[in-house]
Amino acid sequence: MERVDTIIIGAGVVGLAVARALALVGREVMVLEATDAIGTGTSSRNSEVIHAGIYYAAGSLKARLCVAGKALLYRYCDERGVAHKRCGKLLVATSDDQVPQLQSIVDKAAANGVNDLVLLTKREAQAMEPDLACVAAIHSPSTGIVDSHGLMLSLQGDMENAGGMVAFNAAVASATVRGDGIALVMNDGTELLAERVVNCAGLYAPALASRFAGLAATHVPTAYFAKGNYFTLSGRSPFTRLIYPVPQAAGLGVHLTLDLGGQAKFGPDVQWVDSADDLLVDPKRGDAFYAEVRKYWPALADGALQLGYAGIRPKINSAAEPARDFVIEGPAVHGVRGLVNLFGIESPGLTSSLAIGDYVSAMLT
Repeated sequence: MERVDTIIIGAGVVGLAVARALALVGREVMVLEATDAIGTGTSSRNSEVIHAGIYYAAGSLKARLCVAGKALLYRYCDERGVAHKRCGKLLVATSDDQVPQLQSIVDKAAANGVNDLVLLTKREAQAMEPDLACVAAIHSPSTGIVDSHGLMLSLQGDMENAGGMVAFNAAVASATVRGDGIALVMNDGTELLAERVVNCAGLYAPALASRFAGLAATHVPTAYFAKGNYFTLSGRSPFTRLIYPVPQAAGLGVHLTLDLGGQAKFGPDVQWVDSADDLLVDPKRGDAFYAEVRKYWPALADGALQLGYAGIRPKINSAAEPARDFVIEGPAVHGVRGLVNLFGIESPGLTSSLAIGDYVSAMLT
């Protein structure tokens, strides 16, 4: 049985960021990826937004790691030449009854350390985005977009330059907690013994953790899957910033986000599904997008929305339960030496990735 100092399971953006952080402090790192490439799961099917950290509960891991991760990510992208853009976001009220919410959003953001939000009048917002319909808005200048695949390639390069490696087609079948480490058995029968194991398997992290003999089942949450469907805009976007409606009781509305080429997409919506592999977009779901988008962009033409793609959020709460915080549990919680499990790392996981890497590294060093 081959001995390895530190194993990271999952080569998405969070797994690679964790692997990089541990390699940079001198750990011998091996990343086990079940597929044949990095970032094929949630990391490749999201909005690629660098979030400011506005909505999350004060003091939560999501709030703390998003705000810290945002600063780290912008600095990292500047230093490494990873394509990104600090394009900003307008959070818009499209009716008078939504306007009072804007100040509460500014206050909530300030509690998270986000102090750059600016309240805008209708005229000020439309001066920034002439095609926008609203009665008032918030400008979030630190919201941005990033080339997530370019980021992951850079993280992989840093980790490999520090002596780490990625093994592809290396799905973990089971694990056993032993006195001398954690023994992993791969689907092909390969056996590894690690001093430290970090479960960054994303959508599959709870299922994987349930196969760790010696980890109490009480420390493994139930996995739920919330699909987010996207539709793309045919033609060029009239907007240069991201446009988000004010959250409502029925949901967050339909966001307009941009890629680095200026292409606009709308979504994601929320569709609870039974499988992490349910990635087909139902064209009929686009019908509801038109009415929502026209609240802030009345000029959206019939037939302008095209089928885009779907991603799956790795939830650890059901549709009937409130959203849960990130769960990052180490030996102090579950009692297994050398093991860290990451559960429910949905948005803002991309923004938080470098901060998560540092957070996990500190738990294991």
